Amino acid sequence: MFMRLIILLLFIALINTKAFAASMKEVGMKGKSSDVSKTINIKMFDNYFEPKIIEVKKGQTVKFIIENRGKLVHEFNIATMEMHKKHEPEMKKMMKMGILLPTKINKNKMMQMSMKDKSMSHSHANSVLLEPKQKAELIWKFNSNIELYGGCNVPGHLEAGMVSRFKFN
Repeated sequence: MFMRLIILLLFIALINTKAFAASMKEVGMKGKSSDVSKTINIKMFDNYFEPKIIEVKKGQTVKFIIENRGKLVHEFNIATMEMHKKHEPEMKKMMKMGILLPTKINKNKMMQMSMKDKSMSHSHANSVLLEPKQKAELIWKFNSNIELYGGCNVPGHLEAGMVSRFKFN
């Protein structure tokens, strides 16, 4: 009986690990500028994104031009809702460590802390983190048509409505 429980727990852990790894591959990958077939402007305000629905196609490479028009630091992250939830503790840790401040990113502290903990560098191909009035580009290739969201994972922001849904044509 005990051995069956251990096998079951290992099987569940294996499934969850594979599901998370597979989901990143399904979400997409960093795209090449030479492959861009569509450009989408994303405007970040302090409690919402524009547009709310982002239309893309499976296999398409999109250049996102992201502008933070809010008064707070915001992130635009392309992920499944499960991945957004898994990213939340990293963002909370960045706030706790004094890297993420309400209106600025302490880049010196980010660099120092990333030497001890790579997650503090916040260098993810599927996201950008911007201070108010900053702009950035993100080029992304969509590998599948799974349910995806563009979200801000700064603690409390996703829950406040800073999320857009990807719609695949």
